[in-house]
Amino acid sequence: MSRIFCDYPLNYSLGFQDPASNWMYAIVDLHDRIIFFLLILLVLVSWFLVSSLTNKDHLTYLAHGNVIELVWTITPAGILWAIGLPSLNLLYLMDTFILEVLDAEITVKAIGSQWYWSYEYTDYVESNGSTIAFDSFMIDEASLEMGDQRQLTVDNALVLPVNTSIRILVSSNDVIHSFAIPSLALKADCLPGRLNSLGLIINRPGVFYGQCSELCGANHGFMPISLKAVTIPSYINFLEATAEAL
Repeated sequence: MSRIFCDYPLNYSLGFQDPASNWMYAIVDLHDRIIFFLLILLVLVSWFLVSSLTNKDHLTYLAHGNVIELVWTITPAGILWAIGLPSLNLLYLMDTFILEVLDAEITVKAIGSQWYWSYEYTDYVESNGSTIAFDSFMIDEASLEMGDQRQLTVDNALVLPVNTSIRILVSSNDVIHSFAIPSLALKADCLPGRLNSLGLIINRPGVFYGQCSELCGANHGFMPISLKAVTIPSYINFLEATAEAL
């Protein structure tokens, strides 16, 4: 029985899109842990607030106490440590993983422009020295087909294999853009004249959507990212078909 995943944003949604990488699972788990502490704080602060408002005589018995001073100083500090240490640990692990994929199995270059994306598969070089490269533009609403996502569907999606170590190099042709795909926990600024590196391993097939997350001009909201994760045989077929078409 196949599962149904939420891989694109929904109207009025309050949660995350379904994770498709281990790092996104870790981020969701960290978020849930932090929410647990925040709920405890909310209950305690609300109780003190309501108690102070309803007990009109509480000021009469208010006195200085070293114990209570220590409690409400040490307790918040402990909660901050409980929130901060897992956050720093996850950031360290993610940075370490990006360094490890310097020897990735596949390298793809994503270049942002006003207002579209260009992809280049730099691992595959034709006999004439050219590489597999193409541009990706958003499909306008009038050209959408049944099942296409409005302002997210593109004419040429970035196709990558699952369960493969992938490095994505991002840059820009003009202004600052940002390459972001929530389901894969990807987000990096695309700076003119500079390469930033992203590492990922996709856990399952699917079509994952993202957008430019850095205000880059009048059509900033119309340069979506569409990444299609497929099996390795399907990926090889895609490379062969794309090379023939080019």
